[in-house]
Amino acid sequence: MSPSQARTFTLFSEHNPLRNVVGIVVLTTLFYFIGAELRLVDELSLFWPLNGVMGGVFARYAYLNRLHYYAISYIAMLVYDAITTNWGAVSLVINLSNMVFIITVALLVTRDNRLKKETPDPVNALRLFNYCLLAALLCALVGALGSVGINRQTFWPLFADWFSEQFSTGVLIVPCLLTINYPRFERSLRIEHLMPVVALMVSVAASVVIGGAGALAFPLPALIWCAVRYSLPATCLLTFVTGALEITLVANSIIDIAATTSLTTPMMFSARLGIATMAICPVMVSVSVAAINSLIRQVSLRADFDFLTHVYSRSGLYEALKREEGLRKNRHLTVMLLDIDYFKSINDNYGHECGDNMLAAFAQKVQETVGADGLVARMGGEEFAVVVNSVSTQQGYALAERIRTSVEQYPFNWRGKTLFLTVSIGLGSGQYGTSTLIDVFNRLMTEADDYLYRSKKAGRNRTSAQITEVPTKARASSPTEQL
Repeated sequence: MSPSQARTFTLFSEHNPLRNVVGIVVLTTLFYFIGAELRLVDELSLFWPLNGVMGGVFARYAYLNRLHYYAISYIAMLVYDAITTNWGAVSLVINLSNMVFIITVALLVTRDNRLKKETPDPVNALRLFNYCLLAALLCALVGALGSVGINRQTFWPLFADWFSEQFSTGVLIVPCLLTINYPRFERSLRIEHLMPVVALMVSVAASVVIGGAGALAFPLPALIWCAVRYSLPATCLLTFVTGALEITLVANSIIDIAATTSLTTPMMFSARLGIATMAICPVMVSVSVAAINSLIRQVSLRADFDFLTHVYSRSGLYEALKREEGLRKNRHLTVMLLDIDYFKSINDNYGHECGDNMLAAFAQKVQETVGADGLVARMGGEEFAVVVNSVSTQQGYALAERIRTSVEQYPFNWRGKTLFLTVSIGLGSGQYGTSTLIDVFNRLMTEADDYLYRSKKAGRNRTSAQITEVPTKARASSPTEQL
C-alpha cells in the first residue's frame, strides 16, 4: 500500500527545509506529550502514538527520509525527556528504540513505493502489517534493554509490553497516515450512508456491556461493513479510532476481558495483539474493494471507448445516451452516420498501420469539429456516428457539412506523404417528444443509414438528408496525393 497521492496538508514541503524542521519538531513534541500522558494510566504503556505517526509521516513524504530529519526528531524526543523526566542517559536508549520503529517502517514502505511492485493492494496491506511487526520487534528489543531497572521491571515483561504497544499502535496508525486526505462530503447525505458507523458504535457499546475476551471482536463485522461502504482513508480512520478506543477501554477495565480476575500484563499483551490483528482485516477488505472498483472502472472504460480512436464505442454511445436521458432541454436530435470514402484503398496501398493512424486522426478531427456539443462514436470499421442536440434539421445539416469540409481539407501525414480523405454523411433529424432518447436514436439511425446510402450512390463526399438532395461539389484535386 503506497502513500496516497491525493490532496494533502501542507505541513511539509520538498523545497522548504525550514518548514520540514518545524513540522517534525511540532509533531514529535505533540505526540510525545500525548503518549506520555497516556502512560500515566496504572503505570502501563497504554497507547504510544508517536512512533506510528512519525513512521507514517516519514513513509508518506519520501523527501523527509534524510539522516538530518531523523536526527531532528530524535533530538526533539531527548529534549522533551530532559525537561519532563530524570531518566538521564537511559533516555538515549529509550528514544533510540522509538527511532528504530520509525526508521524501519519508513524505509520499508518507501522502498516498496520506489520499486513500484506490481502486486495487488491486499498483498501490499498485508506487507504493511509485516513491516509493523518487524519494526515492533526491533523497537521492543532496544527499548526493553534500555528500560531494565526502571520501576523494577525485568526484561521479558518489558519486551512484551513494548512489543504489543508498538505493534498495535503501528497497525492502527500507519495506514491512516499513508491514506489520509482532505475529506469530501456528499451533498445529499442519506441515513443509510451512516448505518455502518451506527453499527460500529453499537458493537463497541455491546463490547462494554457484555465483556469477556470475545468482546474485542464484536466491532469486526461493522468494520468490514465500513470497508465495503466507505473509502480506504475513511476505513483506516474508523479502524484506528475503534482500536484505540478498545485499548483504552480495556486498560481501564471498562471492557472487562478478565471476568473473574484483575487485568494483568499478559492479558493486556493479548488484548493488544488481538486488536492489532483485527485491525488489518477491514483494511485488507477495503483495499480489495478499491482494487475491484478500479478494475471495474478500467473494464468499463475499455468497453465504453474505442481503443484505437478514443471516441465512444457502439456500446459506450448507448451508455452515454442513457446518462443523458432527461438532461437534454432541447427536444430536437440530429444523428449523423459517417463513412470514410474508399477506406479499403488506404489499407491496400499503404498497409493497415497507416489505416489505423488515419482512423485515429479522422476521429480526432471529427471530435474537434463537434466539440462538446455532441457525442462521437465508432460504430465499426470506418463508420462513425455523431449525435447532437440541434434547434432544427438545418442546423444539424450545417454541422454535418462543417465536418465533411473540415475532413476534406485536412492534410493527413503518413511517412512524409500528405494524404486527403473524404467522407460521406447521412443525416437523421427530428423531435423526440415523449419517446426515450434511445428509441429516438435508433429511429434516426435508420434514417441516417438510408441517407448515407444515398450519399454513396450519388458519388460520395457529400451530405444527404431529408431537407435536401442537393449534391455537394467535390474538392478540386490538389498537387498532393488525393484519395
